Amino acid sequence: MNFLVNTLISAIAIAITAFLIPGIEVGGIWEAMLVAVVMALLNRFVKPVLALLTLPLSIITLGLSYLAINVAMVYLAAWIISPGFEVHGFLSALIFSIALSIVNSVLDGMAGD
Repeated sequence: MNFLVNTLISAIAIAITAFLIPGIEVGGIWEAMLVAVVMALLNRFVKPVLALLTLPLSIITLGLSYLAINVAMVYLAAWIISPGFEVHGFLSALIFSIALSIVNSVLDGMAGD
């Protein structure tokens, strides 16, 4: 049940963030739900491996390379959900990943876990 609520909150955050940021296109609410599920799976399984592999680079750049990992997750999700979720440009993906985490935090706070 908790996964379903978190996925719904993430889908709302994705829809809001995609509406606000130019260069990010989400087809509709069902595509936003699909993006939320794919992003959750990528963040659960792929992101820790990438974070571990880039740990020396992350130490040298004081954590800024972690932003590149977030952008890679957005691009990977867009590649998996090709027709319903499109990302146009690195800067759009970067702003989307930052804004998505902010909007997600606000919505999680409003949900009151």
